[in-house]
Amino acid sequence: MSEKSIKFGLPKGSLQDPTVKLFNQAGWNVYISSRSYRPSVNDDEIDMRLLRAQEIGRYIHEGFLDCGITGKDWVAENQADVEVICDLPYSRATSKPTRWVLVVPEDSPIKSVQDLEGKRIATEAIGIVERYLVEKGVSARVEFSWGATEVKVPELVDAIVDITETGNSLRANNLRIIDTLMLSYPQLVMNKESYKDAWKRQKAETIALMLKSSLDARDKVALKMNLPQNKLQSLLECLPSLRLPTVSTLANSTDWVAVETVIDESVVREILPQLKELGAEGIIEFPLNKIIA
Repeated sequence: MSEKSIKFGLPKGSLQDPTVKLFNQAGWNVYISSRSYRPSVNDDEIDMRLLRAQEIGRYIHEGFLDCGITGKDWVAENQADVEVICDLPYSRATSKPTRWVLVVPEDSPIKSVQDLEGKRIATEAIGIVERYLVEKGVSARVEFSWGATEVKVPELVDAIVDITETGNSLRANNLRIIDTLMLSYPQLVMNKESYKDAWKRQKAETIALMLKSSLDARDKVALKMNLPQNKLQSLLECLPSLRLPTVSTLANSTDWVAVETVIDESVVREILPQLKELGAEGIIEFPLNKIIA
């Protein structure tokens, strides 16, 4: 370990695999042993600890960690006073934010949160739900759920507040959403005192830059091709890109140009036939690990 290092909280559980994948894409090789809560990483300046996302914000707030990745929701749940370095829009299954939703059985007479006056609600996010009920002026009993929350209605409780990305699990269990309490992305957050340390802050900001550049490269590819000079304007009119493409003249030819651009991967299958019709040759597509705008 380096003389200078930053204690970093890596989220265990549903975010673990996508977070490790993101770090790998950003240039850090993270290895997690099944018998250790301290992952190894090819950077002596990062001292990683594998912890539940629910706990990371609290440990950062209390100074046991310098920084780490946890959900905006768990920062709110713990009322952790931390510096937010950046949002990181990724999740377990999609790039959409996760949602904390108020849910009842499909055939329940409950139509709104006001109908829960005097009722029972199960959730893992006690604090978020209690503050939500105060805001709505509703008095209900909120109890902690250790998991499988969706199976507890209607036999054990009248409603649940659970997290969802796609809503598929809720629909499969014949549940109906009646309100959304909050949207949440993972965030890179930092202890307030650690943030005052110039070296630690710069290290955290470097990690943020690399992770964000990897997320920006998600679902994008680079295209390179050669094109007749007289078709360049037509290409510019039909080619979507992150910025205007790079165009350069080919060696020993004034009639052809080389074009390089970045586009969404989903667009490639639509635009390749157009490129061929314009006379493009030597078309190369390759994936990207990072984009720094």
